Amino acid sequence: MAITGEWEKALHGEFAKPYYRELYKTVLKEYRTREIYPPSTDIFNAFKFTPLENVKVVIIGQDPYHGTGQANGLCFSVHPGIEIPPSLVNIYKELSSDLGCYIPNNGDLTYWAQQGVMLLNTVLTVRAHQANSHRGIGWEEFTDAAIRVLADLDRPLVFILWGGPARRKKALIHNPKHFVVESVHPSPLSAYNGFFGSRPFSKTNDYLISCGIEPIDWQIRNI
Repeated sequence: MAITGEWEKALHGEFAKPYYRELYKTVLKEYRTREIYPPSTDIFNAFKFTPLENVKVVIIGQDPYHGTGQANGLCFSVHPGIEIPPSLVNIYKELSSDLGCYIPNNGDLTYWAQQGVMLLNTVLTVRAHQANSHRGIGWEEFTDAAIRVLADLDRPLVFILWGGPARRKKALIHNPKHFVVESVHPSPLSAYNGFFGSRPFSKTNDYLISCGIEPIDWQIRNI
């Protein structure tokens, strides 16, 4: 699946660069010879479901889930029917504490993406059952370019940065119109060290409202 629309226009220069040509060849070979997640048709879902002109909020993740059937191209999200991963369980707990949302019976975050919450991993593919296995093959350069496109927009955005790798992307965000919400990662390894109680969802909506922008309905519905 190709990137289209305003995203394609904004990123078209990347596709001609040597690193991207190498990335394309590497990823193509990986899909032909190994089990890779997400399905190739879902690689660019973050761009597909949240067109550039619709982005209000950016949540930056690391790389896709590497368990069978989990990854769907949106960071932290899984398809309906898949067990909710531990980090997303903690995101839902904080969402419940922060805004009173009920904890849904599924981990499909497409509803957020459709409202303008871009759910962008810094690496867009992974080998089955091998976390971070596609780190360093070129995806980071591409997603940094996408983050720069967002950071250069002359309208207010909220960037939600959870954990060290995401927080390092703060260096790309210079426009004072943008609002950065950051904390430790929602992983069970770190959530009790500053994620719980950080109230990222109410902070995000408060900022959007202060800028005259429709807030996000964070409630994921039961299926």
